[in-house]
Amino acid sequence: VTNGGKTTLAEKLKNMLPNCDIISQDDFFKPESEVETDERGFKLYDVLDALYMDEMVTSIHNWMKSPASSGVMTEEPQKTCDNVKNVYILIVEGFLLYNYEPLNKLWHRRYFLTLPYEECKRRRSTRVYQPADTPGYFDGHVWPMYLKYKNELEENASMQVDYLDGTKTQEELLSYVYSDIVKELNKLRE
Repeated sequence: VTNGGKTTLAEKLKNMLPNCDIISQDDFFKPESEVETDERGFKLYDVLDALYMDEMVTSIHNWMKSPASSGVMTEEPQKTCDNVKNVYILIVEGFLLYNYEPLNKLWHRRYFLTLPYEECKRRRSTRVYQPADTPGYFDGHVWPMYLKYKNELEENASMQVDYLDGTKTQEELLSYVYSDIVKELNKLRE
């Protein structure tokens, strides 16, 4: 969900995990001139066609081929990760990751932050976007697209997704996801 805390969570995890890097879907938006406009005059940013998804997939594959040369900082791992010093972690964060089939075979873990309508709208209203949200944009485009893609995801029974309540504190969300990732790392150690 927009303004759910995806980037904040990813950045905090990167600072806590060994050999960790982030690719953000926001870095793959097409320029405004290439984004479709609907009959109401809304720029359709909350759809896959507003993004260079093929370039994103290429970036992820390039990182996977050579994570050590990707510029990731190889810091001393936390105590819980002692035996996985040669494991590299890539966090891919964005709002339409699980609805793009070429990416779905790549994920080891999937987290999906949710927010209720009122909280999402409140948070969105505090942010400044370029281009700026036009009047009615949230209700006319952003929220309906979120519901559409979330429903598609929920209907895909084969996809395991951990839904997280975005109204929880940053510390609660961080603690949960960090613990879950450490469990995965410990499985690699076994």
